[in-house]
Amino acid sequence: MIDLRTLREDPDVVRASQRARGEDQSVVDRLLSLDAERRSAIASADQLRAEQKQLGKQIGKASGDEREALLARGKELAAKVKDAEAEQVRTGDEFEQLHRAVPNIVLDGVPAGGEDDFEVLKHVGTPREFDFTPRDHLDIGERLGAIDMERGAKVSGARFYFLTGVGAQLQLALLNMAAAQAGATGFQLMIPPVLVRPEVMAGTGFLGAHSSEIYRLEEDDMYLVGTSEVPLAGYHSDEIIDLNAGSKRYAGWSTCFRREAGSYGKDTRGIIRVHQFDKIEMFVFCKPEDAEAEHEKLLAFEEEMLAKIEVPYRVIDTAAGDLGTSAARKYDCEAWIPTQEAYRELTSTSNCTTFQARRLGVRYRDAGGKPQTAATLNGTLATTRWLVAILENHQLADGSVRVPEAMRPFLGGREVLAPAGD
Repeated sequence: MIDLRTLREDPDVVRASQRARGEDQSVVDRLLSLDAERRSAIASADQLRAEQKQLGKQIGKASGDEREALLARGKELAAKVKDAEAEQVRTGDEFEQLHRAVPNIVLDGVPAGGEDDFEVLKHVGTPREFDFTPRDHLDIGERLGAIDMERGAKVSGARFYFLTGVGAQLQLALLNMAAAQAGATGFQLMIPPVLVRPEVMAGTGFLGAHSSEIYRLEEDDMYLVGTSEVPLAGYHSDEIIDLNAGSKRYAGWSTCFRREAGSYGKDTRGIIRVHQFDKIEMFVFCKPEDAEAEHEKLLAFEEEMLAKIEVPYRVIDTAAGDLGTSAARKYDCEAWIPTQEAYRELTSTSNCTTFQARRLGVRYRDAGGKPQTAATLNGTLATTRWLVAILENHQLADGSVRVPEAMRPFLGGREVLAPAGD
């Protein structure tokens, strides 16, 4: 949730954020109005309860006709208290619902606009010139005996797959390389639950505009996570954590699930857009004043991993209208995919400022010992989709694939992956 102090003291900042996102800015005025109504209802109920308490003392001392009159007055006052408390609940619930629906305030400098209005911050590497017609990742994967989409669909339906043989080994090598980097750079490796309670999913902001992406187990009232950001964000919910020694950094290794609602007809071939994949996600709790610096560090860690797989990529500053509910700024790293002649997202890292922590009750103590809301950030360190970029960029004319040098120790020293049967 956004900070109420910002809403009350500088509502134009919230309006500007709503405009940049392409959202309705009139929600700010409605929220301010509800805030005033809620506070008035609280004050009125408090005053009536105080009167009721004072009247109770008078009744205890009175007798005869005076007592009867006071009792009658007490009955009227009790009815008013009941009505005032009902109004307090009504305005409070309405305010809470709208407050939770307002997305995070975008940071200064974030490009306005939608999905196509990002700003390219830099390019790294040059797309390879092939002296043969490159194959796409599925063709390569099938030749290697690494990907089986047909049986994935037979077992589970469209957008499911098996990683087989060297495909499974390649993914494990990638994720283990990411886990090793995470550990070496101060992240605590975690294997979190992939089923979470509604309050945790809601707390991270995923039950808003993108709720259609999430698998829900209705009988258990649980959700399958689309990223380990969700359980990691909930790890310290309703806690006061110690940030005096520095930020808390976690790296979650998990299987992730996404419904891919609205993606009918898009990326139907291969493993670019699927319902299940594995990922290592970085997650940080820090003081709000450290959040922007932490964001730059997460981006640097992602680029360090991309350098290890030796693929050309670009970094973009995502436009406000393409940000998730919780993100105040997001950088994406997009790798070059030769057969598509396009850059496709491999990583994203988001600064969620205090938005998620406020919803989840994650706080720390400032220098004066006063509890304050923490900031949260997240970033992808490796995921199944990376196999697409590795296979396509490192393919050889005979259908084999050169293994990036940094990955070789995680594949038993293998330098080349040969087609099955060779």
